[in-house]
Amino acid sequence: MGDKFLKKIIAQNQEDLRVISALCSEAKIKQSDIKFLKKNKIFLISLQRQNKEKNDSKEKINSILKFEFIDESKSKNINQNIEENILELIAIEAYKKEENYEIILLFSNNGIINLFCEIIDCTLEDVKLTNDKNFKL
Repeated sequence: MGDKFLKKIIAQNQEDLRVISALCSEAKIKQSDIKFLKKNKIFLISLQRQNKEKNDSKEKINSILKFEFIDESKSKNINQNIEENILELIAIEAYKKEENYEIILLFSNNGIINLFCEIIDCTLEDVKLTNDKNFKL
């Protein structure tokens, strides 16, 4: 990475989540790098995104997208049996339904993941992979 510092962006409302959505648009995700830790109420995605902060679409940044306080997760049009499948994240949307939120992750090829929670608590954190020989997109 060109930067000396790794970025960390926190979203706690719908507007903040739009910023993370813009930064993660067109990110590549290996399906096996999506994890829902139901007991801990944490939903994790390891992704490779373009450096949109510098308008440098050639530079790739490895990041972790972490959603906390997730009560439930559902997916549609994503074959759970193909772990090596590469997904492309299009956008992240959040809607308030009564007292709860529904966070929608939209992927290319009509793939959708719905996250249900009481509050929005999302972190996008850049990481530096030390052993990335097996990470190919």
